[in-house]
Amino acid sequence: MNVIVGGGVIGLSVAWRLAREGLPVTVVDPAPARGASHAAAGMLAPVSEVSYTEEPLLRLGAASLGRWPAFADELAADAGLDEEFGGSGPGEAARRGLDLRADGTLDVAFGADDLAALDELAAFMDKLGLRVERLTGRECRRLEPMLAPSVRGGLLAPGDAWVDPRRVTAALLAALDRLGVPLVRARAAGLLRDGETVTGVRLDPAPGVAARELAAERVVLAAGAWSGELAGVPVRPVKGQIMRLRSPQPLLGRCVRGTVHGAPVYLVPRGDGELVLGATQEELGFDTRVTAGGRHELLRDARELVPGVTELEVADVVAGLRPGTPDNLPLIGAGEAPGLVLATGHHRGGVLLAPLTAALVTAGLSPGAEILTSEEGELAALCSPARFREIS
Repeated sequence: MNVIVGGGVIGLSVAWRLAREGLPVTVVDPAPARGASHAAAGMLAPVSEVSYTEEPLLRLGAASLGRWPAFADELAADAGLDEEFGGSGPGEAARRGLDLRADGTLDVAFGADDLAALDELAAFMDKLGLRVERLTGRECRRLEPMLAPSVRGGLLAPGDAWVDPRRVTAALLAALDRLGVPLVRARAAGLLRDGETVTGVRLDPAPGVAARELAAERVVLAAGAWSGELAGVPVRPVKGQIMRLRSPQPLLGRCVRGTVHGAPVYLVPRGDGELVLGATQEELGFDTRVTAGGRHELLRDARELVPGVTELEVADVVAGLRPGTPDNLPLIGAGEAPGLVLATGHHRGGVLLAPLTAALVTAGLSPGAEILTSEEGELAALCSPARFREIS
């Protein structure tokens, strides 16, 4: 039995892939699909989020983005979305059922310093062989008429995409249900061990949960920000507050990003007219309170990019805890103890990296899974948990 601890997009994706391989799987989570995945904006944007110090993360993100179309199509079929949204062409169920869109990300600038920074970023992206287009302010507003008149230029990453994480996790839960995967709605209080070997999970008492211990041949730890508490791995909570606005008609056609008051802000449109504003980044431990200051910052900064946001209805404001690591790369692969596999520490990239993470974990656990290519082996090495053990 493989026990997956964590019912976010990572844990559910791993469970789904393992179940598809015919392996016995059980998922443990007190509130599946309600953690960081519920708060996430769902940007699949490795190009527009690239930074000068995170080229390994770019490699992981680009590889996972390439897997997203097939991942989404298979998920839509397994979850029954084809029956509801299919029939209009390839990928239609994923596009409508998961709100998967690939219209690119527009990164905009206001002043001369912002434009200079975008020029430097464009040169860096060109050196990496990334596809971006430099635009004038007028060209930006031609693409997105609701942008502020003060926008003086921008960079378009046409290959970036986005998806609705809430629809993705709902589809994963539906697919797991169809595959007969048990879901234990209880909190994992600790790991069971026989000597150094992990042999299962100890559960907190919960309504309807008879077993206090769940034996497992292997435990996959996908508990996000709580992974450090369960297994002592270097994962910390990074708080992010995010706001959803409602509009009768979509305000934007693609993701828009910018830097306002020294902080990054993004706006992600949904097909139903919803607009996601995000996100704060706060090192406050396990604090999940939604604050007045967080709301103010999100609306203030988003208004600088798209003034019309202040006319929209506030639909939701939530706070989630991203699982951060010291180098911002995830932990994917064998843990220090036999019987423990890690799939955690994805920070801002959990939704983006879900297909790649599920593939790497499945390849390591399923005898029938495809053998990793040399490139995939290199990617697995980048996020191997062993890198921190080697440092210590």
